[in-house]
Amino acid sequence: MEKEVRPERPAESDGTAHLFRALGKMIKVLRERTGLSQKELGLATHCGEDLISAMERGVRTPQPEFLALADDVLGAGGLLRATIGEVREALAKARTRHPEWYRGYANLEAAASQIYDYNNQTVPGLLQTEAYARAIFAQWRPLLSEETVEKRIADRLDRQKIFEPWPSPTFHFILDESALMRPIGGRDVHREQLQALLRIGRLRTVQLQLVPLDRTEQPSIDGPFTLITPKGKQQLAYLEIHGYPRLITEPEEVRALAVRYGIMQSVALTPGESLAAIEKMLGER
Repeated sequence: MEKEVRPERPAESDGTAHLFRALGKMIKVLRERTGLSQKELGLATHCGEDLISAMERGVRTPQPEFLALADDVLGAGGLLRATIGEVREALAKARTRHPEWYRGYANLEAAASQIYDYNNQTVPGLLQTEAYARAIFAQWRPLLSEETVEKRIADRLDRQKIFEPWPSPTFHFILDESALMRPIGGRDVHREQLQALLRIGRLRTVQLQLVPLDRTEQPSIDGPFTLITPKGKQQLAYLEIHGYPRLITEPEEVRALAVRYGIMQSVALTPGESLAAIEKMLGER
């Protein structure tokens, strides 16, 4: 089994990871005491069911706004509100959770104003459900240890907090239809992932387009890439092949990929047509 080599996270060295796990257990006990499902608590606190599950397991940090709402919904009598100060302090200490080789891009992504992503292999990490991410990491070769799988899933879910603040960055995703046809993780995991794409694709800050298999033009068949614009800076590009990352800063190279992305937009279905196509896929499964 491969064991990932990475710097220790601040949350691990200063003990705040234990705070978040304990807080997650408290939320779960309070929720079950009130008879609410994770989905019902999510609806009442403006969160997704996946996020509630991740918070209860300690792999996502409950935000102060959530704790204030959940305190009322769960009838906690101030118990959750009382933790907000400690949570704010822990969040202020937090640093990037990702492996050292990925940290440069992770920092850029967290500070981005625009993200444009093309993928013809799998659903991009920012859009993956927990079960889909688990299926991918579980079949990684060489095999990853269980500890590494859990850490990578937690890191991937943590990146998805970028959708939560307002105003959030502007997102555009182009997916080759082939990436959605492969039922990674099995029928149920695949269906959940398609439903997640519909949910995220309907956000005002997100545009999602599919490139159908019947298109005769495919200018980026050689692989996925991401265009990212950090706030107040020039656009950059990011590539990753078999775990080997490359951050592209040369303006001409970035421009070439941006032109390629524009062509992909022109051959893809419109966002509305793309969501309809995903709905059709769900109906067929």
